[in-house]
Amino acid sequence: QVQLVESGGGLVQAGGSLRLSCAASGRTYSNYAMGWFRQVPGKEREFVAAIRWSGGATYYTESVKGRFTISRDNAKNTVYLQMNSLKPEDTAVYYCAGTTRSWLRAPDEYDYWGQGTQVTVSS
Repeated sequence: QVQLVESGGGLVQAGGSLRLSCAASGRTYSNYAMGWFRQVPGKEREFVAAIRWSGGATYYTESVKGRFTISRDNAKNTVYLQMNSLKPEDTAVYYCAGTTRSWLRAPDEYDYWGQGTQVTVSS
């Protein structure tokens, strides 16, 4: 079992920045990948970014490229999502998730989920 705990959400004005953290505990493996998803009420959970523990390859959805950066600290078993130039449309509950599968952009490919953290961007 893997436990994931997110932190760092909050309220920020448009153009501002936030950094989300996701601490993993339990049985973590080097072949894991970690992803960030977001969801607003009435909509499906949307892929935001992902990173592989081994090698550090990163993946982003088009709408956040150049603004968001995903990174990891292997020693701390923690993944980060640095969000800059935030827009009101980035408002959502953000979830981190873990998987050992190769396809990282679909929520169904992930086995472990955190509880979510609210990000609200005011205009």
